[in-house]
Amino acid sequence: MPDYGSPTVRRRRLAAELRRLRERAGFTGDEVAESLGWSASKISRIELHRTGVKQADLQMLLDLYGIDDPHREDLLALARESTKTAWLETVAANVRGDYAALLRAEAEAQSVWNWEPQVIPGLLQTPEYARAVMLGWHQMFDVPPGDVERRVEARLVRQQVLEREPPLMVSTVIDESVLYRRLGDNSVMRGQLKRLAESAELDNVTIQILPLSSDHVIGTGAFIYWKFAQVHDIPLHDIVNVEHLTGSWYIEEEEDTYQYLKTYEALIKTSLTPRDSLQLINRIKKEAWSS
Repeated sequence: MPDYGSPTVRRRRLAAELRRLRERAGFTGDEVAESLGWSASKISRIELHRTGVKQADLQMLLDLYGIDDPHREDLLALARESTKTAWLETVAANVRGDYAALLRAEAEAQSVWNWEPQVIPGLLQTPEYARAVMLGWHQMFDVPPGDVERRVEARLVRQQVLEREPPLMVSTVIDESVLYRRLGDNSVMRGQLKRLAESAELDNVTIQILPLSSDHVIGTGAFIYWKFAQVHDIPLHDIVNVEHLTGSWYIEEEEDTYQYLKTYEALIKTSLTPRDSLQLINRIKKEAWSS
């Protein structure tokens, strides 16, 4: 069975914990650097997960911070795992940096909340629909054809998180207009809505439609909200991904991610129930895309 964790995200988790431990021990970065004979920039690079940390260096940091087992061994294990080459890294190496970061975060996440006002969420797309989405970029920005196929392949590999053990828990709110927005021909749209209806039957997937007739007070674009389980008893704060035309922003400050949490809760309250959403998906598939 492949390891669905991301070494990159585990480095991020380790870096955040090392910063927390330093602050708890009452040291500044400069004080740690002076005590260990390192440069202050080395401490900064480690804590900002811009570089990995060697086992010997990690041992020195943990000695300085007074960390004993079992937490010490948890941190050492996390450091070892952060250096492994996982199945995901091969895929991530073939796509642009911001999308690779998305793949890595999703592989490590325990659950995801996704608001989509324009397209079907990537985790639930068929290959044909995904290709139609990518071809739009190809035609507008003259993206190399090979890049389109690499992105489609990455999207399909990305969907394996739905079938891992334990599976990624997915909750998504989709604007009703997305079900009518043509991407590809009728057969592509019909197949996509069929896949969406099938996905709604999965135990780990919840799909709700925000109807056009609802009182929609949240004026925000698409976003993805990831929550992470503890690994070796080491937490990782929630992360939000917000797409824009040329890439993505990643939001990690708790004050900011909390606003997205409340926004998603509001979207759920104004959306149809999962059961009513499934009925609407099937009705639109039949009425809008049957021929």
